[in-house]
Amino acid sequence: MANTVFTIIIIILTLDYLLERYLDFLNSRARTHSIPQELSGIYEQDRYVKSQEYEKVNQQFSLITSSISFLLTICLLVFGVFGYLDNLVRGISENAVIMALLFFGIFGFIADVFSTPFSLYKTFVIEERFGFNKTTVKTFILDKLKTWMLGLFIGGGLISLIVWIYANTGSYFWIIAWLALSVFSVFITMFYTSLIVPLFNKLQALGDGELKTEIEAFAQKTGFAISGIQVMDGSKRSQKANAYFSGLGPRKRIVLFDTLIKDHPKEELIAILAHEIGHYKKKHTITGMLISFAESAVMLFILGIFIGHPALSMALGAKVVSFHMGVLAFGLLYSPVSMALGLLTNYVSRKNEYQADRFAGENYNPEALQTALKNLSANHLSNLTPHPAYVFFYYSHPTLLQRVKMLNTIPGLNTKKS
Repeated sequence: MANTVFTIIIIILTLDYLLERYLDFLNSRARTHSIPQELSGIYEQDRYVKSQEYEKVNQQFSLITSSISFLLTICLLVFGVFGYLDNLVRGISENAVIMALLFFGIFGFIADVFSTPFSLYKTFVIEERFGFNKTTVKTFILDKLKTWMLGLFIGGGLISLIVWIYANTGSYFWIIAWLALSVFSVFITMFYTSLIVPLFNKLQALGDGELKTEIEAFAQKTGFAISGIQVMDGSKRSQKANAYFSGLGPRKRIVLFDTLIKDHPKEELIAILAHEIGHYKKKHTITGMLISFAESAVMLFILGIFIGHPALSMALGAKVVSFHMGVLAFGLLYSPVSMALGLLTNYVSRKNEYQADRFAGENYNPEALQTALKNLSANHLSNLTPHPAYVFFYYSHPTLLQRVKMLNTIPGLNTKKS
């Protein structure tokens, strides 16, 4: 039975790798030298060529990194490295919690060290070449150390809790583990900006002025209560811009990247924020959390059924059944289910983006949102012509062309004013 599970894992990994490569191939074939007529005026010709080159370089880099990762994973499985690591931690302690912490800690640390050269190349070569990188070596190192510390305390704490729940709750494991993870998810959603973000970025309140006044006026007009508008020093790491809402209930906050404020006029900024408010007004945040909770429940229910089966641990080379080896094997076997759920999540997300766009267009200014989306795409050197299959599998947002076409259906485009 263990050999059958091992074979299935190898097949799943191989098919997943081949599917990714096929989708990349389709996406590369979809690149064109001409800008779609509906998106004319977004790029100057030389910058459009640069965007195509940026897409090509990133795809080639992804091919290299994913191929190395695939081959390395196959080698780890074939040569029983996971089994060796299991024996190593078992020789240190027989406590299930300590074994799991050591196993995932050692494996995670080695994997991160291995991936660091690729992260360095991506940041300091590719992003630098195309004018995006603002990260210094010092910032890169400090980010790495802080990420390790968060992994140690938050990741280690969650692993310890889940293993303890498994060891002490029997058949109720999946329910109690699901409740614990759901509470943690809500907590992070509530306090992410106030607890996690300040470890990596500086946040400061948006100063008084026309922009703040109009944002507050629009929020009040649409019945969106906010506890603060903050500016984040996104330019510390990249020239790319973004904005987001965080928190729930009375702790809702608007966070603007300083690069967004620098690159976009007031009307575009408010249109972007109107889009984000649309997500809240359409209850996308709540429905997204509910979908996430449902996916977690499905995963933990199935995990609870199979985690104790010896074949899972033995398939990875373990001589004794253990929770951490079973979880690792289950994670590899679960990937097709995870992919199917991901496709559903992406479909719902794309639908939600249309609704948020329409809310912004109908309640603020569709033309301003169109211009903002086009400028964001141009500033990020986004691919204007991704293959439909690539969009279906990977995109959580509709393409720029799809969003522009939808906004064109809103009555009053080019005449509606803020």
